[in-house]
Formats: sequence, C-alpha cells, structure tokens
Amino acid sequence: MNTANLQLEGLVMAMAGINQALVSKGVLSRAELDKVLAISEQTALGDDRVAEDLSPSNRDAVAFPIRLLRLANNMADGGGVPSFGELARMVGETKGPHNDQL
Repeated sequence: MNTANLQLEGLVMAMAGINQALVSKGVLSRAELDKVLAISEQTALGDDRVAEDLSPSNRDAVAFPIRLLRLANNMADGGGVPSFGELARMVGETKGPHNDQL
C-alpha cells in the first residue's frame, strides 16, 4: 500500500477522535457535527474541477474521508469510534450508485 494512503488513514482516524472529543466535551452536538460534515461533502463535490473533470470513482475518493467521518460521528459511543477498516467497508456499502450505474 502507498505510504501516503496509510498517512491519510491515520489522519482521518485522528480527526474522528478529535470530533468525538468535541462532542463529548459539549463543544458540538453529533447533529451539529454531522451538518458541518454534510456541508463539507456538498462543497467538495460541488467544486467545478470535481464535478466536471473527475470520474465518478474519483469523486467518491474525494468524498470518502468526509463520509467516513460522518459514519464515525454517528456510530461513536462511549468506547470510541469503530476501526478504519470497519468504517471504510460501511462507506462502500452505504454510497449510492453512480449515474452510469442506474
């Protein structure tokens, strides 16, 4: 696996932990954090470069970390967040088909 991918995996999981801490300290509610992440996903996918120049699978790659963080936020409990592998699997299972797959 590419080292950059491993670094990004660690970064995304660190962000999930930080998000969990923000919620547990009452800085943000889970709903507020989910809204911020949803807006971030819409903004990222609405960028002209992403919308026009990237394939559907590359657009999914842009949205993947945000979708993973949203799942981590919504699944977190007092014991922490699920593993990266589990979250990544669920991102793949919950994303909708591309327009060319309908």
